[in-house]
Amino acid sequence: MRDPFLEGMSQGWQVIDASRLVADRELEADVAIVGSGAGGGIAAEILSKAGLKVAIIEEGPLKTSSDFKMREADAYPQLYQESAARKTKDKAINILQGRCVGGSTTVNWTSSFRTPAATLAHWQREYGLKDLSVEGLAPWFEAVDRRLNIRYWDQSPNENNKLLREAAWKLGVSVAPMRRNVKGCWNLGYCGMGCPTNAKQSMLVTTIPAALTKGGILAHHLRAERLLLKGERIEALECTAMHEAGIHALPYRVRVRAKHYLLAAGAIGTPALLLRSGAPDPSGLLGRRTFLHPTTVAAALMEHEVRGYAGAPQTIYSDHYLDNAAVGGPIGYKLEVPPMHPVLFSTTLQGFGAAHAQLMREFATSHAMLALLRDGFHPDSPGGTVQLGGNGEPVLDYPITDFVWEGVRRSWLAMAELQFAAGAKQVFIVHEQCEGYASWAEAKEAIDKLPLKAHLARVVSAHVMGGCGMAAEAKRGVTDDAGRYRGLANLTVCDGSLFPTSIGANPQQSVYALAARNASRLAEAMTKQPAPALA
Repeated sequence: MRDPFLEGMSQGWQVIDASRLVADRELEADVAIVGSGAGGGIAAEILSKAGLKVAIIEEGPLKTSSDFKMREADAYPQLYQESAARKTKDKAINILQGRCVGGSTTVNWTSSFRTPAATLAHWQREYGLKDLSVEGLAPWFEAVDRRLNIRYWDQSPNENNKLLREAAWKLGVSVAPMRRNVKGCWNLGYCGMGCPTNAKQSMLVTTIPAALTKGGILAHHLRAERLLLKGERIEALECTAMHEAGIHALPYRVRVRAKHYLLAAGAIGTPALLLRSGAPDPSGLLGRRTFLHPTTVAAALMEHEVRGYAGAPQTIYSDHYLDNAAVGGPIGYKLEVPPMHPVLFSTTLQGFGAAHAQLMREFATSHAMLALLRDGFHPDSPGGTVQLGGNGEPVLDYPITDFVWEGVRRSWLAMAELQFAAGAKQVFIVHEQCEGYASWAEAKEAIDKLPLKAHLARVVSAHVMGGCGMAAEAKRGVTDDAGRYRGLANLTVCDGSLFPTSIGANPQQSVYALAARNASRLAEAMTKQPAPALA
């Protein structure tokens, strides 16, 4: 199998492995980009095509298809923040985030959704973001569709997804197929461990190679520590080289000087860098209103093999409970199914000892379902706050409010009903006091009595948004609708931290489109020429 990234490096791409540095170093560029995921990758291609020299700074390692062995034991320590064990401040919510070249686009499950119309309407109404309409964003979504081959999955869903579809049809619940950013997909089902065939059109195999071909620089194993500020401008970015394992810092520093700085370190990393840097915060909102899609899980034991680890991981979804308060409740939630792999399944599943071991013996016949709660659309769902720990590391404080808990219970009920409709012989809500239910009637009665408490009820998330939220008025947002940071003239934010709320859908395509729009505007401002097309 070809590894196009390694081929490019052999042909002269400028790639710096900071774990191998033996002295301090300086880099110069027109634009310094912190983070190589959805926002940073898209911006890097557009800016480099415009003739600007970009330097991409990535804390994580460079791992390519040659390294992807479809093994959780390899993937989680190498490719994820905190070995896929990042948690909120109170340890109540586990957060899956990528930390590698390509960021979360290297390890996500390829689900691609445009920003829902209801979300954009809310942003227009509440935050004055008049230009962020369905019509206004359509050309940018179309551009990233072409660039990343985003289209409906044209193969039959795997059994895990098929069960959601069949249950929904039985109950009259609306479902639809997903779109995926893949090309020549082998339908393996191990997307979360890095694509070994380069079929996933992540930033690792698309936009970052394009930027490097145009003379860009990629420095990995390099942590952005702080921005050096002078008045309303950034003078330099101070970075620390990381040991090969990515845990401990080396004694070497890299100073990056640029005309403009673009932050795309994610909705935890970007606010944390700004906080460490003492960035101006005229709105008082930096790091605040950081949102997850708090996600609940239900597992069902079926009479037949499901083999949820085989086949494309997410191809069917339901928004039936998202905008219909009569069935979803005030918060609303999206239903999807996750891929099933032993480590991720076992560490999410409740229980311990013999009971846990017995559930794991049913691994091949288990079905799992997720409910992604849409936080941030109500005064009682204010999200969380990015803070700094004692060593300057980011911490997300995310209390779960009663408003959110009410949505959690509704989501359990919806998932249990669907799984019994799909033929489950037993359903387990992922809650420490759930010992399994043998019928929908039993589940309904028991779920209504489960205590809604952190650590008893398992909540997870793979989507982090907000913390540098956009708004038309300076008092309402850290950034404007083009991602320009209020208080620093040569800084643009270009990731999911821009979102004023969660969006109610997997966010990668929303980040792509917004990054394409804002990076194009930045390219035009810096070059005084029309921005090049993304695709």
